[in-house]
Amino acid sequence: MKKSVFLFLVAAFLSPGDMTAQDIPNARHPDDPARNPVPEERKGEVITCEFVSTVFYPGTKRTYRVYIPKSYKSGQPACLYVGMDGISFDAPTVFDNLIATGEMPVTIGVFVSPGTVYDRDGEPVRFNRSNEFDRTDDTFVRFLAEELLPDAETRQTSDGRTIRLSTNPADRAIAGNSSGAICAFTAAWNRPDLFSRVFSAIGTYVPMRGGNEYPALIRKTEPKPIRIFLQDGARDTWNPLFGSWFDANLNMQSALSFAGYEVAHAWGAGGHDGEHAHAIFPDVLRWLWKGWPNSVACSTSKNNMLEQILDPDSKWELLETPFTPYGRICSNKNGEALITGDDRRTVYCTGTDLKTEKRTVLPAGEKLSGCNGDTFYTTDGRSIIAYEKNKGGKTLLKGRSGIKSLLAVNEDCIYVTRQDSKDGNRNIWLIRRNGTEKLIDSRPDGGAELAISPGHTMMICSEESSGWLLNYVMNGDGSLSSGQQWYWLHNPDHVDRREKGSMAFDTDGNLYVATPAGVQVCDHNGRVRAILSLPSGNVSSLCFAGEKKNLLFIVSGGRIYYRRLKIQGATFDMPPVRVQSQGAG
Repeated sequence: MKKSVFLFLVAAFLSPGDMTAQDIPNARHPDDPARNPVPEERKGEVITCEFVSTVFYPGTKRTYRVYIPKSYKSGQPACLYVGMDGISFDAPTVFDNLIATGEMPVTIGVFVSPGTVYDRDGEPVRFNRSNEFDRTDDTFVRFLAEELLPDAETRQTSDGRTIRLSTNPADRAIAGNSSGAICAFTAAWNRPDLFSRVFSAIGTYVPMRGGNEYPALIRKTEPKPIRIFLQDGARDTWNPLFGSWFDANLNMQSALSFAGYEVAHAWGAGGHDGEHAHAIFPDVLRWLWKGWPNSVACSTSKNNMLEQILDPDSKWELLETPFTPYGRICSNKNGEALITGDDRRTVYCTGTDLKTEKRTVLPAGEKLSGCNGDTFYTTDGRSIIAYEKNKGGKTLLKGRSGIKSLLAVNEDCIYVTRQDSKDGNRNIWLIRRNGTEKLIDSRPDGGAELAISPGHTMMICSEESSGWLLNYVMNGDGSLSSGQQWYWLHNPDHVDRREKGSMAFDTDGNLYVATPAGVQVCDHNGRVRAILSLPSGNVSSLCFAGEKKNLLFIVSGGRIYYRRLKIQGATFDMPPVRVQSQGAG
C-alpha cells in the first residue's frame, strides 16, 4: 500500500465519528490502486435494463444498470449496493478491485437513474428526479423493494447466471450524489431492515422537500442500525435559495454523532461536484464494509428523554399471535392488552404472561373502542356497548350517529367523539351512567382520539388534517374549557389527511402518540422530545399494559410489538397522579 493511502486510512479510521480527511484547501487526493482498471478477464459484467413503474410512479420510465462481479456464483445471494443517478464514482472498477482483494464482499450493484414521463410524441414532460430523490417519505425505498429490485432479479448475465440479492440489511449498502445522497439516507432511515450502510456525497439536506428537518428528527429518534459516511465541500451550494448546503451537511454530522450513530465524514474545499467523492470512494467502501458480515450497530443517544424512558436492556419484541390485529389496542386494570383480530369481530386478550387467548366474539359491526377497569367498550357507530368481564354486552347509549371513539374515565364518565350529521363538526360529548348527555365541545377540525392527563386535569384531542393536538382544561363537573392547539407533532410524510392514532400518558406526564413516524413522545409543554420507531413505520395504536403497566404495546405494520420501559403508564384505573411541573421552558 502506498504511504499516502496509508496515511489517509489512518485519518479515516482512528476516529470515524470525527473524521476530517480533506480539510486542506486544494489538497491533492491520494491515488488509490482500487481505481485502476483490472484486466479484461477479471472485469464484472454490466447489464443495461429499461423499466416502467406501474405502482409507485405510474408511467415513469427509467434506465438502470446491474453490475455482476466475475466471482459471483449463479443463484447464490450476493450483497447489494444501490447507487442513485446511474453509475457514479467509477463503481464497477472499484468493485472489481476491492472484491478481488477481499476488502468488500461479493456485491451486485444496481445503479438507478431517475424516472421520466414522456408525452405521446416521445418528448419528456416530467422529470421525476427531485420528486423521487428529495422527498423524505418511504415511497422510493418501497419502489426499490417492491418493483425495481424484483425486476433486477429476473435478469441474467451473458453466460446465464441468475441474480439473487441478499435480504439481510447487513449485506446492503446504498449511495448517491446530491439529491441521490439524501435519497440513499432516506431509504435507510425509513427502512433500516433493508439498508444499513450509506454513502452520502454532497447531500441535499436543505428545504426542497423537507430534508432540512432531518437533523431534528435524528436527534429525537432512537438510533437505528445505520452506518453512514458523509462527504461535502465548503463551497457546496448549487442554489443558495435553499441555504448553505455545506452547513446542512455539518448539521447532519453533528446530529448523527449526538444520536449515537457510527458516522464518518470527509469535508473538502470543493463545490457541488463529484470530484472529491470519486477520489475517496474506495476508502468509503472499505469503511462501510468493515466488520462484515457482522451487523451494523449503533451506540447510545445523548437524548435525555430517550434516556429517561427507555430500558437499555429491552428492545421491541414481536408478539406472536394467531391473527392479524385490527383497530385499537387498549388495556384493562389487570394489565391485559385487548385487540380485535382480522375478522373484525373476535376480541383477543394478552395477559401479563404475554400469552394471548380469545376473550369474546362481537356482533357484526361493533368495534373495540376502549377499556376501563374490567370493562371494555365497543361502538357500532350508533351505540355504545359495555362488556364486563365474563358477561355479555350492555347497551349504554343507542340511537345516535357518527360515533368515532370513546374514552371511559370511569363507569359514570365516558367521553365520546361524534361527527355531526348536519354540519360535519367533530363533537365531544360527556355521557353519564344514567344516560344523560352533554355536548362539551364542537369544532369543524376536531379529531377522533382522546387522552386524559395523569392528574385528570387536561384532556387531549387529536385535530383532523393537521399536526396539532388540542389541549383542554378539565373542570370538576367533567366539562372542558380553554381549548387550544397545544401539542405539535412531526410529519415527515407531509400528509396531513392521515388521522393520528391513539394516545396515552405516562405517570411523569409525557404524552405518547401513535403516528406514521412512530411513537412521538411529548413533554408537558407540547414539544416532541423523543420518537420511537420500527422498520414497519406507521404506528396506528398504542397502550400501556403489563403487571406494572410499564410495557408499551403498539400496532405497526399489521403486527403487535411490545417493549418494557423505565416508566409506568398512567391508566384510567389509577387514581389521579399529581405530576411535577416541568416549568415554562
